Amino acid sequence: MTQPQSSVLITGANKGLGLEAARRLGSRGWRVFLGSRDPGRGRAAADKLAVAGIDVIMVPLDVTSDESVTAAVDVVGRHTDRLDVLINNAGAPGHVITPADATVDELRPVFAANVDGPVRVTHAFLPLLRTADHPRVVMVSSAGGSFAVVTDPDQPVATMHELAYSASKAALNMITVRYAQALPEIKFNAVTPGEVAEHTFAATDMNHHTGQLTVTEGTDSIIAAALIGPEGPTGTFTDRVGPVGW
Repeated sequence: MTQPQSSVLITGANKGLGLEAARRLGSRGWRVFLGSRDPGRGRAAADKLAVAGIDVIMVPLDVTSDESVTAAVDVVGRHTDRLDVLINNAGAPGHVITPADATVDELRPVFAANVDGPVRVTHAFLPLLRTADHPRVVMVSSAGGSFAVVTDPDQPVATMHELAYSASKAALNMITVRYAQALPEIKFNAVTPGEVAEHTFAATDMNHHTGQLTVTEGTDSIIAAALIGPEGPTGTFTDRVGPVGW
């Protein structure tokens, strides 16, 4: 009997880690729902993947908007009755403002994208995920959201005195664990696109391409979490080489 085609929705997939994850999973024969806040950029990205033979459908998707997410569910639902994997990749870096100068106005948009967004998208797509035989949700977090990493003086992020981004990713890590505990039928795992032990991270637009790892290497942890089997772990935090301390 032929196995059904696997499907994945990736938020923020018109560039960087999201686009590379789309390419890698699409190259495995998956159907990719490419979420993009900017429809024009999303179509351009989807066209590039389609030229490479990938089954891709562009989905206009702003994770900070209830209306946009509801419309995205309708788009995906017109093409499939189940969703195997959701990758919550879309995020916002903030402006690297120190805690002394940070205000609620600085935190609000970062939390809207990095915390509210994954919750909004996950909640909306739970019905399609629950229809899949083995659903997985991948939360793209950051080593900057790890208390173990931020309190290690040897880690570069320890001296990056910033508030909004790291706090939002710490919140996302807790959200991941709580989902995993409450919904054991779905695998929920958080990943960081780097190598914590080596003090390295992936080069992306978000860090002005200052990372030491390629965007492909940066997606290794994302792909691994997307491919976790039915007996695989849930409620974990990993990078491309292994577990990361919370």
